[in-house]
This record gives sequence, structure tokens and C-alpha cells, in this order.
Amino acid sequence: MEVTGDRVVHVAETSQIGAARRLAISLAEAQGFNEADVGRVGIAVSEAAANLVKHAGGGDVVVGTIVDSGVRGIEFVAVDRGPGIVNLTQALDDGYSTAGSSGTGLGAIRRQSQLFDIYSTSGLGTVVLGRFFADGAEPSADGMIVGGLAVPVSGEDVCGDAWDVVQRDARTAILVADGLGHGVGAAEASARAVDTFRARLGEPPARVLEWMHEALRPTRGAAVAIADVDRGRGLVHYAGIGNIAATILVDGTMRSLVSHHGTLGHDARKFREFQYPWPNGGLLVMHSDGLVSHWTLERYPGLAMRHPTTVASVLYRDCARGRDDTTVVVAREATR
Repeated sequence: MEVTGDRVVHVAETSQIGAARRLAISLAEAQGFNEADVGRVGIAVSEAAANLVKHAGGGDVVVGTIVDSGVRGIEFVAVDRGPGIVNLTQALDDGYSTAGSSGTGLGAIRRQSQLFDIYSTSGLGTVVLGRFFADGAEPSADGMIVGGLAVPVSGEDVCGDAWDVVQRDARTAILVADGLGHGVGAAEASARAVDTFRARLGEPPARVLEWMHEALRPTRGAAVAIADVDRGRGLVHYAGIGNIAATILVDGTMRSLVSHHGTLGHDARKFREFQYPWPNGGLLVMHSDGLVSHWTLERYPGLAMRHPTTVASVLYRDCARGRDDTTVVVAREATR
């Protein structure tokens, strides 16, 4: 799955709803969506942004593009720290409203989206996810479900982080890269890491990092980690250089994966692969150092079984440092 850095629109008043809608529409048009599909995207994002104003006192709409199994798509999340939704089932029914409106917001988003998810916690807020694909196409459902966010620090239009995922047979390889600093220079380093990752598919993660080290020498450099999940053998092959964190969660336990110190392209001396058991029902979380290191899912009942982008969005909302680009990627096996 090819992904781009996300763009964020803060929505605190009705005049900002249009900015979120226009961003989503422009990205949908750039992805080649037809007029009807562009309209679906616009309706859903408008409703999500309006809900932020009506019910949550404001929040963020994060929009990005994806290419999954060759199918072009748009994904958005609406994130807030409002009071939460007491009765989700009731709130999704058309005609229900607590703000004196027509009560079609969440229902409209669900109808317009090809993939819809929502997670809400009393007193903590709500995350709404919508995903759309060009011409109504659906990507392959094989492999793992992977989702995430790559959000630029406030004041930057370009995210210096990047992430990517490639699924092949019973293996899923995930990359997270954090270019040094912010802005265009950092993004160039991360983009080169992604290019090398794709050019060296099938090679062991530590060997791929060695290739990246050479490829990134003309750039600022980057912290990078690769997790290759081999579901057939029940193993995760992992190698990392720099401040990229990775954790495997299962049944309430958390196991951190080991990265070595250094910066690819400048100062990296150890390229070592570690292997970890991949448990049934496991959840893999990888993130840049824009997220605090001491996070937990214990305060979010049922979140681990939501869509990975929803999980990543909750962690971004509640655990981002706020002074750096932030990338969070989450993966789990599909349930059938």
C-alpha cells in the first residue's frame, strides 16, 4: 500500500468546515475520482467536520491519499477531545441529534464511505474514519490490515516522516522513516528510504537498512525501522536504526522491539535483525518519536479490535508530543 503524508485542517467554527471539504475534494480529484465519487468524499468530510463544531467544541480533520492493491483511494479521520458519544448505535440512526440538527451526520458518513469506523470514549473524545476508492473499486482483502497517520508538525505543510507497507504471500513488510528535522529536507530523506525499501523487497530487514544507509548519504539522514511479519512461520523479523519505536501487543501485554542508535546516511554502525514471535491476535504498533514512548491501550476498551487507522488516530490524538512530525502505524491480521 502506497501512502502519502497527511494534511490537517483544524476545525473549531463553521467557517472552517469548507476548508476541510475543499482539501478532501482536491485530493480526490488528483486521485482520478469521478464526479460522483468526489461528491461522496465531499459530503462525508463536510458532515464529519460539522460534527466537530456541533458536538465536540472543535477538532482536527486529517486527510491523505492511499494506493492499496493498485486501487487509488482517499482516507480521512475526524479527531476530537469532546465529551464522547454515549450511545453509538443511536447516534448512527438517521434523525437522531443532540444539537438540534437534522441528525444525518454519522449516518451520512457511513453511507458515503466504503470503509467506515468510529470509536468513542466518554470524557476522552471520538475518532471517525472514512475511506473511499476510485470508481467504487475494492482493494484485495488478503494479508494483514494496516493503517496509520503521518502528520506534519504545526506550521509545516510537508511531513518529514513517511511509512509504507508491502504485502506478499504470507508476509507483510512495514517501514517507518523519520527524516531529521522537519519540512522538505526531512521529507526527501524519508522518501528515499521508501524508494530503497521498495527496490529491495524480499531482502532481510537489516540488509535493506544497509542499502538505505548508502542511499541516504546525500540527504539529512533518517531514523528508520522495518518490521517483516511472517504469518506462516509466526515470526516478526525486525531491524531499526534511530528513534523509531515498535511494540507487539497481545492479551494486555506489550513487548518492545529493539532498534540500534544512529542515523541512516550519517552515523549507523550496527545493522542487526531481531526475531520475535508473532502471536495469534497480535497487534503491531510502530511510531516515530513524535509520539511519547509511554503509551498504553488500557484506557480504551475494545480499541485494539478497531480498524488500525482508528487505533493510530487515537494514539496520535492523546499521545503526540505536539512539537514534531508524528507517524503512527498499526497492523493486525484480518478476521474472517
